[in-house]
Amino acid sequence: MTDQTQQPTSARRGPRLIVLLPLLVFTALAGVFLMQLLSGRDIAAVPSALIGQAAPVTSLPPLEGMQLPGLESRDLAGKVTLVNVWASWCAPCREEHPVLLALSQDKRFSIAGLNYKDKPENARRFLGDLGNPFSAIGVDQNGRTAIDWGVYGVPETFLIGKDGKILFKHVGPLSPQAAATTIMPEIEKALAASP
Repeated sequence: MTDQTQQPTSARRGPRLIVLLPLLVFTALAGVFLMQLLSGRDIAAVPSALIGQAAPVTSLPPLEGMQLPGLESRDLAGKVTLVNVWASWCAPCREEHPVLLALSQDKRFSIAGLNYKDKPENARRFLGDLGNPFSAIGVDQNGRTAIDWGVYGVPETFLIGKDGKILFKHVGPLSPQAAATTIMPEIEKALAASP
């Protein structure tokens, strides 16, 4: 009789471990994610495979109703350009817009806009309400060009050097602090570089 009472006890131990295994795996993964979150890493510094590469071939039509050219990759070479990916429906784009306006006052470089999956009338209203920092605006209605640029989401800003190569990428809205401590030093390096 003692053999029969021991068998169910040892048989119960196996299923109990199987039930606890997913909980242990979840706890381990949660710990890894928490460590990554608390590591202090700058989320705006997302690595890009395009850094150091030529900007993707781009030929976007202009935003209708605006007297600005579209976004053409051939127009990026020979000068330092910030390419800002934005949309009127993007709340962080509205948040960063005053920073772009301030940056646009520096005529040593240009700012081009890549309008992402937006309605033309909404984009025009956005710029009419907040001001226009862009010297060119290309409309990426279906989002295909943004994929070519490796865009994770809007807003994102790329720095293109005189040689037409992507030098830097900022993910998320530009803050005054990011513009002063990150973007402007990168622009200064790009301006100092020979073509």
